[in-house]
Amino acid sequence: MNTASLQAFVTVMQTGSVSRAAEKLFLTQPAVSKRLRILEDEFGVALFTPIGRGIQPTQAALDLLPRARRWLLDYEEIKHALSHAQDQVAGLLRIGTSHHIGLHHLPVALKNFVQTHPAVELDVHFVDSEQAHQAVLSGELELAFLTLPPAFDARLSYREIWNDPLVFVVAPFHPLAKQSKDSLTLSDLAQHAAILPAANTYTSQITLAAFHHAGLSLKTSMSTNPLDSIRMLVSIGLGWSVLPKTLVDDDLHVLEIDNVILQRTLGMVWHPQRTLSKAARTLKDGYF
Repeated sequence: MNTASLQAFVTVMQTGSVSRAAEKLFLTQPAVSKRLRILEDEFGVALFTPIGRGIQPTQAALDLLPRARRWLLDYEEIKHALSHAQDQVAGLLRIGTSHHIGLHHLPVALKNFVQTHPAVELDVHFVDSEQAHQAVLSGELELAFLTLPPAFDARLSYREIWNDPLVFVVAPFHPLAKQSKDSLTLSDLAQHAAILPAANTYTSQITLAAFHHAGLSLKTSMSTNPLDSIRMLVSIGLGWSVLPKTLVDDDLHVLEIDNVILQRTLGMVWHPQRTLSKAARTLKDGYF
């Protein structure tokens, strides 16, 4: 249904002429006449009969008038309701986050957000950064908080939020901990079993790239993605690993490796071609 044509029809009925309706609508008379013809073609009836230099509404026009007015009022109410809904911070908000970020970086911001906007139904998906990245790309998630990839996808938008230095760690009683009194190299680490996330994860890619550039391969004893799980396995002496500095505690010993500094950046990703909900825009721009 053409709303502009209905509005032209109602205005002609109110003013009693095409010329006065054209003035009120800031249109030309031919434009108003064209909109009336569109309605007549749509309904298959004549709405006006020419009388001298004026027009007279037909019975069909008289029957249509109250329905057209009601339709236009409903249309305006719908527009108002949808506009109001867009202004409200409410509804379902699906976000994704890695376990590490969700446990160690997001709680304060999310707590403030849900307390300020209780009408938002927050649906948090704990997934690997790589899965969260793909879920934003496919539209399953509106926002994701993750380890930013080494190479950005041109289809997505990114925001760097946290710097997350990485350190080499072992258990305090591990042979490398005793050897670390002297200078250690990547070659020294390559002689011992490593516990790393899966090779496709961004954190593992950063670590493997350092060894690849040095022409070294690793002895990987096992892989598991949750960093807290890796921390536990390292703390009982099963191998060395690379972990965020924020996860280091008394159960771990940090290894200083000559000329090697590993760094990853944590942040947020969203799809610029998808319309974000008011809740997503508020979280994205008001809390990070």
